[in-house]
Amino acid sequence: MSNMLKSSGAMAAATLLSRVLGMVRTMVYTSFMGTSAVADAFTLAFKIPNLFRRLLGEGALTAAFIPIFKKKQMEGNPAEMWRAANAVLSGLIVAGTALSVIVILGITVALPFVVDEVDKPSKILMLQLLRIMFPYVLLVCVAAVFIGILNAKGHFFIPALGSVALNVVLIGVVWVVVPMFGKELPRQIFGLAWGVLIAGLVQMLFQYPTLMQEGFRPAWVAPWTDPTVREVLVKMIPGTLGVASFQINVVVNDLLAMWRGDGLVSSFDCAVRLMELPQGLFGISLATYLLPTLSGLAAEKKFPEFRKTLAEGMGHLVFVNLLASVFLVVLAEPMIRLLFERGQFDAYSTSLASTALAFLGPGLIAFSLVNILARAFYAVGDVSTPMRISVFCLLANLILTAILIWPMKQAGMGLANTMSALMNVGLLAFALRKKLKTLAWTELRASVQPLVGAALAAGLVCWGSLKLWTAQIGHAALWSKAGEVFVPMLLSGALYLGVSWWLKVRPAREMLGMVLDRIRR
Repeated sequence: MSNMLKSSGAMAAATLLSRVLGMVRTMVYTSFMGTSAVADAFTLAFKIPNLFRRLLGEGALTAAFIPIFKKKQMEGNPAEMWRAANAVLSGLIVAGTALSVIVILGITVALPFVVDEVDKPSKILMLQLLRIMFPYVLLVCVAAVFIGILNAKGHFFIPALGSVALNVVLIGVVWVVVPMFGKELPRQIFGLAWGVLIAGLVQMLFQYPTLMQEGFRPAWVAPWTDPTVREVLVKMIPGTLGVASFQINVVVNDLLAMWRGDGLVSSFDCAVRLMELPQGLFGISLATYLLPTLSGLAAEKKFPEFRKTLAEGMGHLVFVNLLASVFLVVLAEPMIRLLFERGQFDAYSTSLASTALAFLGPGLIAFSLVNILARAFYAVGDVSTPMRISVFCLLANLILTAILIWPMKQAGMGLANTMSALMNVGLLAFALRKKLKTLAWTELRASVQPLVGAALAAGLVCWGSLKLWTAQIGHAALWSKAGEVFVPMLLSGALYLGVSWWLKVRPAREMLGMVLDRIRR
């Protein structure tokens, strides 16, 4: 557990920097795009290659390959280990290139037949932007495999900094490249599209020096008959939807939202970005650490340790993200106002995004637990179970979104995502218990119960202090906007941590104890 917290903490530090820069990037984007039809078109066009990145790079491919790579590493044959890595990378380059060519040609053929509404020219623009950005899939998928290899070799901090480099480039593109494409937003947006490709290349190359230090040397290995590639394909094809159900849900929602009205796609994306800050800070960092760790325990048949590590990781995740969920729900509007309300992002945009965030916030823990539970299945070589569950939940989300988006708009989008994520967690936990016979979650349940009480108390303090600040001080100036967020956050956070420590909740004691030790040293 100490190693888990230290490795996850190191990765979380890099992830925090990346998420903060990602938030700055979103602030820069929304300042000059607002929640317009152009913003909707760019947001959806960028999400589609990102979806393939999650499905192939960060999802099923790495989840299938990393346990194989870890097993070869433990067998003590470096030559075979690196040969397998090069075989998978060779196959990925072939598949990514072919997919990009097919999509680009398909869009080029389809564009003349697409008809836009006169007042909503977003469909054609979205396809034009997607045609430019789609090769980003290949770049980030290769980068994701590089990162997975480095994680398996014990590197977590440096690989996580690759996202920092990505965000730095994308922010710089807005200031340097975008003005070269004209003065009107429909033309400037193409500068952002080309910047996405530049950023993807930088992120991929950022991992290369550390890989070289570990002994990696690039080499072409014909993937057509390679046994490792075949094994990865067998495991990843049914698991393509297993880890990425949330990302698929978001894209499906956006496709529906584009037809529901302008501003829904981009405002919902702002809410998702803000929710991904705590999710990525600890949830994804912990899940990334757990995949090679659980894979190693499964390879050695140490299933009691496997169950204990999984349960402890889930307990620490609930402790951190339960408080974050309270903040997202109660402070949705002041947080959106503080971060985004400037330039083209006005008070109406704030209302749209904060409503979506308030309905997404309750699902934060579920979104994060899905990542951890899916990786537990992959670690024991089961890729089909999370796939089947994900497909079911995806269909449920599609139905819920189609029903709720018309009366509730972006609130319905958020509620549908939260409900399907909770369903996903419940089904994954039920299936995992059947597979492992027992989950050893007695201590986990014992720690979660008092945390829920502490979170409810913290939520009341957060809500009361927010109402008092807004009534007495308001939010006209920047300092008052910041106080409207951070004063309730500090008061309720202190109560939550104090109650958790007083009740001797183990995750609280371990994490706070480690932080205090660091401060004393």
